[in-house]
Amino acid sequence: MKNNWIYIASFFLLTNCSSKEEKMYTPVPYTLEIPVLFQDKLIAPIIPTDNPLTEEGVALGKKLFFDNILSGNETQSCATCHNPTKAFTNNQQFSKGIDGRFGTRNSMPLFNLAWNFDELFAWDGKEFSLERQALEPVSNPIEMHANWETVVEKLKNHPTYPALFQQAFGSPIINSERVTKAIAQFERTLISSNSKFDQYLRGEKSLTPEEQNGFAVFMDETKGDCFHCHGSNHNPLWTDHKFHNNGLDIEFNDLGLGAITGDPSDNGKFKSPSIRNLAFTAPYMHDGRFATLEEVIDHYSEGLKPSSTIDPLMKKVSQGGVGLSQNEKADLKAFLLSLSDSDFIKNPAFKE
Repeated sequence: MKNNWIYIASFFLLTNCSSKEEKMYTPVPYTLEIPVLFQDKLIAPIIPTDNPLTEEGVALGKKLFFDNILSGNETQSCATCHNPTKAFTNNQQFSKGIDGRFGTRNSMPLFNLAWNFDELFAWDGKEFSLERQALEPVSNPIEMHANWETVVEKLKNHPTYPALFQQAFGSPIINSERVTKAIAQFERTLISSNSKFDQYLRGEKSLTPEEQNGFAVFMDETKGDCFHCHGSNHNPLWTDHKFHNNGLDIEFNDLGLGAITGDPSDNGKFKSPSIRNLAFTAPYMHDGRFATLEEVIDHYSEGLKPSSTIDPLMKKVSQGGVGLSQNEKADLKAFLLSLSDSDFIKNPAFKE
């Protein structure tokens, strides 16, 4: 009996020591490499104080991002709708969930998310942080259709995840908050900054005459007038991160931001996406209605539709659009394609 008590006491001693050693583990800070053009524009990334980037956290987030374990029947992962070779979208108008049901929005591409200054995510701004944005698709019945309690139990019983959570967060606790924190850490490392136009701005490449003229059309308020919503050579993010009604519809089947705020003046407004990587992210708009860049350019040139909440920046809506010539349209497309970053979609750090 005495020996048994010695064994039990030793077991608790070893267990407590092991527990203390686990709790003492400190994840290694992750160094986010800030692109030169971002530094030049004094753009600092937004990293939450309660979710700093760590080597272990990013690695865990990457593993979770590509793991089907997060879906109800383990057939889909985050990468199913956000494929790295397609700038983290899927080239489908609407994504199909695990039960064969389709959503009503186009999958947004994922890059430069650490510089989302308004901290509103999704087409309608319904999510107030990148962490919250990663939470909803797992339980959404038309997406991954899983139960978070079940997902957490599967992760706890997994042969490798408990140790990875221990390393990433300094303790072995696994819950939905830590899952989404890890995924958000990985997503903040997805940086795109090496398009041909970036290289031009860094003095490394020249633009073709068509690309130069297309940029001029883009910046000209009497022609393309695109820069108000989609940035310029002074804004390497190529978006204003704001919500606009860009004249797609006279009446709205999808209220967009208005469904979130409840304000009728927000009806039909959607977030301006970055125009980086357009070569890889078709179809376009929140509902993927335009299959090609030509269709997008035609919309702004002669397809604008008036409505009660049309953005004041759509100054020529009464004329149907800005009225570009065929040469101007072709040149504008050439410029837009120069913002595509082939290195980004090939980066092995972003692949499974």
